[in-house]
Amino acid sequence: MFERRINIFTGHFGSGKTEVAVNYALKLAEANFKTAIVDFDIINPYFRTADAKDELEKNNIHVILPMYANTNVDIPSIPPEIYSMFQNKQYKVVLDVGGDDLGAKAVSRFKEEIVSDDYEMFFVINTKRIMTDTPEKIMEMIAIIEDGANIKVTKLINNSNLLEETTPEILLEGNKIIAEVSEKSGIPIAITAGMTDVMSTLSSQQLSDSELLPMSKLIHLPWNRG
Repeated sequence: MFERRINIFTGHFGSGKTEVAVNYALKLAEANFKTAIVDFDIINPYFRTADAKDELEKNNIHVILPMYANTNVDIPSIPPEIYSMFQNKQYKVVLDVGGDDLGAKAVSRFKEEIVSDDYEMFFVINTKRIMTDTPEKIMEMIAIIEDGANIKVTKLINNSNLLEETTPEILLEGNKIIAEVSEKSGIPIAITAGMTDVMSTLSSQQLSDSELLPMSKLIHLPWNRG
């Protein structure tokens, strides 16, 4: 799961990619990797890496946020410190990228640095969202993301969920849909992600031999923030 140095998390709006990216960063730190996470989402002001900043920093993760993150000012701005993450090879880096082609275009600015490094580009899928509930829609969305980023998706992540109503069966149903995408595209399912209580009843063998990423809830709805 942690083979690459640069780990890019993309996905359609509502895929839960930020939750996955934040939890992935925490697992990297738990595995004793020097870890940094970059909030590359210059599109969506609501579901932000900044929400988990305190928890991340408590685990010695270097957090890089856009200017004005978690303020009332929403101005797209890629943090200049991102350049240091391509230069400092000591870090494992997590990039939380904005949804759809507009967010992915931010990544395209750094294509040369990314492809010359050791990287993975994950596409996070929630099959319970209307824009990614069939193999055909998922493959169309992957093409949109790849076109925007100008980088190919290398791994798929099953994050099928209905928030607190998620069951193991939802993840298993999602796996069937994503497995069809994997077969048609040749992109492997690398990870199945879900809240710890749901994941506790599942095995890798049930989920296309993908690695399991049990998660804690760290990203909250805007109206539930304290």
